[in-house]
Parts: sequence; C-alpha cells; structure tokens
Amino acid sequence: MLKKTKSKSMKKYIILIAVLLISGGSFAQQSWSLKDCVEYALKHNIRIQKQEIANEQQKVALNSAKNQRLPNLNGSASQSFSFGRAASPVDNSYVNNNSSNSSFGISTSIPIFTGFQIPNNIELNKLNLKAATEDLNKAKEDISVNVTSAFLQVLFNEELCKVAKEQINLSKEQLDRMTRLEEVGKASTAQVYEAKATLAQDELASVQAENNRKLAILDLTQLLELSSPEGFSIVSPDIEPDFQALSTPEEIYSLAMVNKPAVLAEQYRLEGMDKSIKIAKGAYYPTLSFNGGLSTGYYTMSGITGRSFGNQLNDNFNKYFGLSLSIPIFNRYETRNKVKTARLNYSTQALQVEESKKSLYKEIQQAYYSAVAALAKFNSGKTAVEASEASFKLMREKYENGKATSVEFSQVKVNLMKASSDQIQAKYDYIFRAKILDFYKGLSLTQ
Repeated sequence: MLKKTKSKSMKKYIILIAVLLISGGSFAQQSWSLKDCVEYALKHNIRIQKQEIANEQQKVALNSAKNQRLPNLNGSASQSFSFGRAASPVDNSYVNNNSSNSSFGISTSIPIFTGFQIPNNIELNKLNLKAATEDLNKAKEDISVNVTSAFLQVLFNEELCKVAKEQINLSKEQLDRMTRLEEVGKASTAQVYEAKATLAQDELASVQAENNRKLAILDLTQLLELSSPEGFSIVSPDIEPDFQALSTPEEIYSLAMVNKPAVLAEQYRLEGMDKSIKIAKGAYYPTLSFNGGLSTGYYTMSGITGRSFGNQLNDNFNKYFGLSLSIPIFNRYETRNKVKTARLNYSTQALQVEESKKSLYKEIQQAYYSAVAALAKFNSGKTAVEASEASFKLMREKYENGKATSVEFSQVKVNLMKASSDQIQAKYDYIFRAKILDFYKGLSLTQ
C-alpha cells in the first residue's frame, strides 16, 4: 500500500514538472512586438530601476526639508553619584558622605526666523525632485530608443536571412539543372562543380546572415534584461516607410524644447542654483527661535533623611521658555565665500543648460539629415533593385542557353543580392530616423 502511494505521488510530481516545462517553453516561444519589448524594458531595466530609487530618495529629501519648520522635542535623564568629603547642607561643614542625584527633563525648540533659508531649501528640493523626475524620464527615453533600434536591427537581419535563402534556392535550381544537363552530355563536370561552389558560397553567406540575426537578438534580449535569447522571437510588423514630408529641424526643436526631459532637468537645476544662492545669503540674517522645556530631579545624601521621591519630583519641578536670537557678526568670511561658490555654480549650470540645448539641436539635425540621406538611398536602391532584377533575368536566360559563363551569372546574382541588402538597410535606417524625429516631437516610438 505504501509503494502504491509513493508511486502515485511520483507520477503527480512528474506531471507537475512536465506542465511547468511546457508552460515555460510556451512563454519562451512567444513572439514579442515592439511595444512588448519597450514596456518590458521599462519595467526591468536596471538603469531605470536605479533612477527610480534616486527619485524616491529626492522625495525623502523634500520631506525632510519641509519638516525643518516643525518643532523638535528631546527628552533627557541623568543619574550621578558622589563619594567622599563634601559640604554638608546642614551646617556647611565638610564631612564624608555619599550622595546621588537624579534629573529628568524635556525640551523643545521652534525656528521662528532663519533668514528665509527653510522656505528656500524647500523650494530647492522641489526643483531637485522635478529634475530627478526628468532624469527618470530621460532614462526611459534612452532605453526606448535603444530597444527600438535593436528591434529594427533584428528585423533588418531577418530580411537579409530571407534574401540569403532565396539565393540558396536559386543556386540549388542551377545545380539541379547543371546536373541534369551533365547527364545528357550538354554540360561539363566543371560546370557542375562551379554550380556546387556557388551553392556553397551562398550557404556560407546564409550562415553568416543567420549568425548576425542571432547576435542582433542577443543585443535586444540583453537590453530587456532577459537571462537567455533562447526561444526569443519577435513579431514582424508590416513596416513600410512613410514618405510624407519631414518637419524641419527648427520646427522639431521648438517642440522638443517643451517636452524633452534632458533640457527640462537642466533648467530645473538652474532654478535650483538660484535658490542655493538665496540659501547662502540667508546666513547674513539673524536667526530667532523659541525654546522651552520642563525639568525636575531627586536628591539623596547619606545620613540625612530627605523627602520622598514623589515629593522631590513635585517640589523640584521647573518650567522655562524663552527666545533665542543669534546675530552673525564675523565668521571668517565663510558666508561670503559660500555665496560666491553658489553664484559660480549657477554660472556653470547656466552653461550646462545651453550645452544641453545645443546638444539636443545637434541630435535633431543629425537625425533629420540622416533620414533625408536614408530616403535618397532607399529611392536609388529601389531603382538599383529593379535594374538588378532585370539584369539577372536576362543573364539567367543567357546562362541557361549557354551564352554566358557561370562567373558572369554569379556576378549578376551577387549584384542583385547587394542591391536588395542596400535597399533593406536604407529602409530600416529611414524608418528609425523618422521615428526618432517623431519622438523628438513628443510622439511614442511604438506608434
């Protein structure tokens, strides 16, 4: 009976493992769209996660700055013992005795005026939080662009693999034809070997294309923080270039200035530097605070019977409050130097803002002219493919009729493959550049 129970448990365990393996395999075999890739990367990319933590840290810093307005509250307690000669409280003579002293207290301090440092510090941390949020958005933008680029690179290599396989099919057809012609004495053995050599070269090119495809998939899966590229595949969308007129770099730049996190973050930091100057100047002002507290104690001395603990705590109970004013007179030019440093930091950040604007405009210009060049290359590539296809068709007829050599036929076939590859590359280059330009205008990359 025990053996049967163990046997049933083992079967259930095996079935469970099989189900998990099957479900895991189906997950691995799912096809990923561009939207899936971007969304997954935004959730799992380590750089974005680190930036999210930095954003949360800035929220904590803002909360701490706001809490500087609140009063503090501190409790205290002390216990001391004394042994040896001391003045007697009875007749003020020195005698040998032992004594103990217990004291308890609670105190508070409330800032009333701090030279506007607290409100300016709160505003500074608000601006730092906005800058950190834009840094997070910038990190998300960067990973979105990188994933899109890697996704299109996979599509490009997949199309090259298709072109390479088509070349293999053509070479196989020619090899079969040469083999049949050799059998009837209309082709030489050398021609058969030439056809085999051509097929071998095409197969090698196909292997290289497949390897490039796998490397492109590896790059994409690494961006997605996937543990392995095994079983990973993408959805091949029906992507065709949109040949509408591109917006000028100036038009795109005017839109990008409103929504690009890289520029916004630097502008928030510049505003924060202005608050830092005001905070540094706040040290020139006097500070005023309210202080208050409660205290009591208990005292005993050997040889003297004192009042009880409770009575002493009640008798010694003390309350106090007051105002504390601190007026800065001379602090070794520390405040002056802090103000100078804050102003220099402001000037540096102002240059950083200008640099970020110029860098953004440069990126837009590069994307625009790259898109224009890719479009021109695509159009010329389309003409080249049509011409290469017509040339290949004529050369194929000549070769089959024995009016062209295998070298001539191979060269035309290579030209056709190169023209097709160039057109595919120009196509995806233009698509990517056009998407980047739309992205600068505030549109989503996955649209």
